[in-house]
Amino acid sequence: MFSFRTAPLEDQLDKALLSGRVGCFCTQNCWDTARGRYMYDLFRERGNLAAIFKPKDAELTPGTNHIAFSVSDLKELDAVVVEIQDAGSRYFNYTKDVLTLMEALNGMGMEAPALYIVDHINPVGRTVEGSMPSTVCEPHTPKVAHRHGLTLGELCNLYYSEIGAGFALHVISALATDATRQLLPWTIAPASDIPGMFTCGMYSGGGLWNNTTITPAIGTARPYEYFGAPFIRHTSIESVPAPNGVLMRPCSFTPSTGRHEGEVCHGYQIMLQPDAEYHSLLHTLQLIRYFSERYSQFELLEGFEAKLSDPVLMSYIKGEITFQEAREHVKVEEQKWIRKAKRFCLYDDQPYRIK
Repeated sequence: MFSFRTAPLEDQLDKALLSGRVGCFCTQNCWDTARGRYMYDLFRERGNLAAIFKPKDAELTPGTNHIAFSVSDLKELDAVVVEIQDAGSRYFNYTKDVLTLMEALNGMGMEAPALYIVDHINPVGRTVEGSMPSTVCEPHTPKVAHRHGLTLGELCNLYYSEIGAGFALHVISALATDATRQLLPWTIAPASDIPGMFTCGMYSGGGLWNNTTITPAIGTARPYEYFGAPFIRHTSIESVPAPNGVLMRPCSFTPSTGRHEGEVCHGYQIMLQPDAEYHSLLHTLQLIRYFSERYSQFELLEGFEAKLSDPVLMSYIKGEITFQEAREHVKVEEQKWIRKAKRFCLYDDQPYRIK
C-alpha cells in the first residue's frame, strides 16, 4: 500500500504513529523550524519513541556518512519514520541507506513496520544529468540517472515499485510544513562532504572523483568545488576543459582527511558564473579523460565502473569515442530517464534536462 499525504507528520492519525512503537531514521535535517525540535522529539513527547537510527558521530564529522541498523532492530517496531535531506545524485550514501532499509523491510514480509518518508525539496531542483545504470552498479542503487531530479519521497516511490515491495509506504509531502517548504535544502548541511549551497550541483559528476587518485577536496571547506592531487602540476600552457559559464582557477589545498590526507594537492576550483547551466557529469568526464591522458599517476580505482555504470561513457574516458558522441548518448539517455521519472513524480513540476 502506497499513499501520498499533504498533512504534516504530527497531524497524521495512524495508530502506528499515535501509540505504536516508532523508530526514527534520520539526520540533522529532521529539524522542525516551527516548533524548535527534531522530528523524533514528537514521538519522545508522545512516549512511543522506541529507537533512533542516525549517523554515529557528531554531524559534519569527516567519514560519518552512513546510518547503521539491523533487521532485529526493526522487528519490534510498528512504524519507521525517515527524514533526511537527499543530495540529488544516485550515489548519496544516506539515500542508499534509506533504500537499504526498504530492502530490509521488504524481506520481513508481514512483520514489516509501516514506512513513513518526511519528504524534502531536492537541493538541485528538477534538472537531470546522465543515464540510468546499464551494467552492474553500486548496491542499493535505484535505476535512476546520475542526477535524478526527484525528491527522496519520489525516489522511494520508484524503488517501492522496482523491488515489488509489500510493506506500507507513506510519503509526507515536502509542501506540508514551513520547515520542508521554505527552509533552503542546503541550510542544514546534508552530510560532512556536502556542506554548502554549491556542493550538490557539483556532486553528480564530482562524486566520481572519489573512485580515482584525484581527490574532490574531501577534508576541506569546499569539497567537489575543488579537486586535485599531489601529482598535478600547473603550467602556463595548460588549458583544462571548461564549458560555457565555467571558470577554472588553479589552486592548492591540503585535505585533513580522506585520500591524500595531509598532502599538498594541486588542482582547480570550478567557478560557476551567474545563471550558468552546469552539467557536472559531462564536465567531470571531460576532466577525467584530460588528466588520464596527461598523468601516469592518475588511475580509476575499484568501484568507478560500478558507480558510472555506463559502457558508452566508459568508452569516452578510454578515448574510444568523441565528446560529441558521449554528449549525444547522454541526451538520449536523459530523455529516457525523464519519461520514466514522470511516472513517479508526486508534485506538479517535472524533471527536465539541460539543453
